[in-house]
Amino acid sequence: MTKFKLIIFFVILNFLASNVNAEKIDKDKIFKNLRCLICQGQSVADSNSEFAQTIKLVVKDQIQEGKSEKEIYSFLIEKYGEWIVYKPPLNKVNLALWLLPYLVLVIGGLIIFLISKKRENS
Repeated sequence: MTKFKLIIFFVILNFLASNVNAEKIDKDKIFKNLRCLICQGQSVADSNSEFAQTIKLVVKDQIQEGKSEKEIYSFLIEKYGEWIVYKPPLNKVNLALWLLPYLVLVIGGLIIFLISKKRENS
């Protein structure tokens, strides 16, 4: 019977340790994806500024409140704008900004091809 209790104890301990680890990974992932608005080019994870410390506390509080990653990002984007996130959520404006250069290249290539084809024929 004591072996059974010992096995149950280690299973529960392992489960609790994995939950703590998962929470830490989520926080670290979020911190690395948030831009410090005070320090140029640094994430909140890398920065020691007062702003970064405040954002870390806000994220920790929201995780403790049970909010999801998406809800945390939405809150921060609403408060600070999309600039705070290194990987902003995909929306129509962002999609257009990403696709526009490729579209210009394709159209430009097509125009050059048609002009060269027209010159060959004449």
